[in-house]
Amino acid sequence: MRAREAAVTGRIRPAAGPSARNGGPASMVAGRPRQVQVRPFPANRRVVTAGMRAGRSKMPMYGLVDVDVTTANRLLASHEPPSSLTAFVVATVARAVAAHPEVHAYRNWRGQLVIHRYVDVATMVEIPTRQGLFAIPHVIRDADVRGVPEVTAELRRVKLEPATSFSTRWLERAGPAATRIPGALPAMYAVMARSAGIRQHVGTVAVTSVGMFAGGGGFGITPLSLMSAGVVVGGMSQRPRVVDGQIAIRDVLDLTLVIDHNVVDGAPAARFAAEFRDLLESAAVLQPPN
Repeated sequence: MRAREAAVTGRIRPAAGPSARNGGPASMVAGRPRQVQVRPFPANRRVVTAGMRAGRSKMPMYGLVDVDVTTANRLLASHEPPSSLTAFVVATVARAVAAHPEVHAYRNWRGQLVIHRYVDVATMVEIPTRQGLFAIPHVIRDADVRGVPEVTAELRRVKLEPATSFSTRWLERAGPAATRIPGALPAMYAVMARSAGIRQHVGTVAVTSVGMFAGGGGFGITPLSLMSAGVVVGGMSQRPRVVDGQIAIRDVLDLTLVIDHNVVDGAPAARFAAEFRDLLESAAVLQPPN
């Protein structure tokens, strides 16, 4: 009888014990409906999964770096209004890439190495869409020569007015159609990966901040998609560090650097990482010019 009941209702009712008779936990589980929800896969998620597949040809090198950003936090807070930590990382990594341009190189259709002498950084900005909250890659152009307050203002403007970003306009106009046409998204990403002209619209370096959504320290790991260089901004916490021979409590930010081993070797990547760390810890982009 119980086996037949299971086939009909999708669950087996446990024997009534003391807990069930007294309205305890067992009775709560027995009366709980076992329901599932099935809904269409969102079109914007199809764009993301296609981008992840496009990065399968890359061979990522990962570097986990913890950086003392005490000076940077003080200077960011002193600005009115306070500047964004993400904007600080964007402006800083852009300057480090400009000093080591080989780390954001890529190969074109002829197999040649393309190296941009400017740095456009694509950073993720979460915006509301008809399918819920979604992170779009907004491109900060010429990030290697722009100040942190200017980048902060642009990111906040995109957050408040998503239509000011090219990515938002494309997602609303062409995204739904591109996800319904078989093969359209892979072809689109293939062109974006190899075309120097298209790269001027999508950027050459990626920065994504996940630490702002979780408390405490911690690293984030992500695969490469289109970009040959990426930074994942993880968590921040206070930790003891040695400063001038003394132990002090400092603000430490966890970062993950990702670089495509297909286009750059480990030694140049390490030199880039060292300069990136120095620029972050000295808060060079926030210091007044000499």
